[in-house]
Amino acid sequence: MTHMRQISFAEPDLDGLAGVEGRVAVFVNAAGQLGKGARRINRLTRGALARLTGSDAWAKGTSGSVTSLGYPSGMAASAVDVVMVDRRPEVIEARKAGAALAVAAGSEAITLVGDAQGRLPQIALGLVLRGYAFTDHKTDKGTPPAAATVLCARPEEARAATLPLLSVAEGVVFTRDLVNAPSNVLGTSEFATRLEALRDIGVEVEVLEEDRLAELGMGALLAVGQGSASPTKVVVMRWRGSDAAPLALIGKGVVFDTGGISLKPAAGMEDMTMDMGGAGTVAGVMKALALRGARAHVVGVVGIVENMPSGTAVRPGDVVRSMKGDTIEVINTDAEGRLVLADVLWYAQEHLAPAAMVDLATLTGACIVALGHENAAVFANDDGLANGFLRAAGIEGEGAWRMPMGKAYDALMDSAIADIKNSFGRPAGSITAAQFLRRFVREDMPWVHLDIAGVASRKSASDLSPKGATGWGVLALDRLVRDRFETVPEVDNVTPAET
Repeated sequence: MTHMRQISFAEPDLDGLAGVEGRVAVFVNAAGQLGKGARRINRLTRGALARLTGSDAWAKGTSGSVTSLGYPSGMAASAVDVVMVDRRPEVIEARKAGAALAVAAGSEAITLVGDAQGRLPQIALGLVLRGYAFTDHKTDKGTPPAAATVLCARPEEARAATLPLLSVAEGVVFTRDLVNAPSNVLGTSEFATRLEALRDIGVEVEVLEEDRLAELGMGALLAVGQGSASPTKVVVMRWRGSDAAPLALIGKGVVFDTGGISLKPAAGMEDMTMDMGGAGTVAGVMKALALRGARAHVVGVVGIVENMPSGTAVRPGDVVRSMKGDTIEVINTDAEGRLVLADVLWYAQEHLAPAAMVDLATLTGACIVALGHENAAVFANDDGLANGFLRAAGIEGEGAWRMPMGKAYDALMDSAIADIKNSFGRPAGSITAAQFLRRFVREDMPWVHLDIAGVASRKSASDLSPKGATGWGVLALDRLVRDRFETVPEVDNVTPAET
């Protein structure tokens, strides 16, 4: 498991800066104006800081960039990291500044001189998230990040404002660890075991095994896993922070996707360890809500399965019956995620009586063709819920774009031998997949479908994450819960939009 950088807060001791070891970070705006702490560092370094911030190079810098003064004269620190950022930047800019500092600092200890910065909680969040490294399977695991100490005038207030953000960061890290894990380590049983561990922080967890799934009639889900030696499971996680009807978060948890009998090409198949990204995000949100003590009722339901080719695998042309009762002709066994979600969506409505549902899945390559790796595709039957999620994603800086739906696409689902089929050709591939899922959502149930195929994992670093699993969606869904499903205002905590 990944160790997050620990953050502590303390009263400023400017006289002691000369003897601080590790790295010292100081915040200076684009105009080069030095706050009290920066002026002390400038004196200690015999004017080096002023020369830097008064230079042409500084004038050409960008917000959030970091310039490091290595082994500064007059200080014991290995470097002074000078972060260009306004005193009260936008939330996203503050997080980017913290992330840039994480890259510059590596695993070294950091002392942040925070007197000239009004967004310290957000900077701390960026520092923690970008400092993530998945080293579980490396012989040389490197050095875990040392602690960061934030020097500020009211440390207890800053700590109280930061703690909820660090709880959400733990959820993001949990998601990243799950999605990054190889499938020989995170099989279906191992995945369920990791989710059962959430009981330790107050989450109620129930694991439904194959015999129970068969009793429930979840034939679509079971068909996906029938070619694998690993058992199919559904895990139900409940955070009971209020007595209201729950928000249901639904996740696709395909721990490895070969495509089944409709086998994928070999090139790139190793990436299919991340095909459980939707379930991983749901798990991360549940952990975040529990750790911050959210005053909301949220249930996470994930279908955990492995899609393998074998003598027992479902075949193209087979007909399976969903929990709803609709029969589905399997045209392509690689269109398996929608079969998983169809039964889990129906289970949630039948057994959990949710107020609304949001599902997440690395569902279609067509989503990546449409939106690349910057935005998830958002589909919905309810404008209010969709707009609420898009607002939350915008506040948290997680890219999301609403896509169209319509009954005209339904005709593509027609099957000659069953009620519907599971694959409809290349045109509008992400839309038709969403339209298939909508068939398993009752008309009066507010629902959002998030296709996260392009954002769950990336081949290159982003602002807040290294390459690999991003944890996309944990921040936005936590924000959605705060905005729309918290039953009592959080007067004792400061939220990201307020800090």
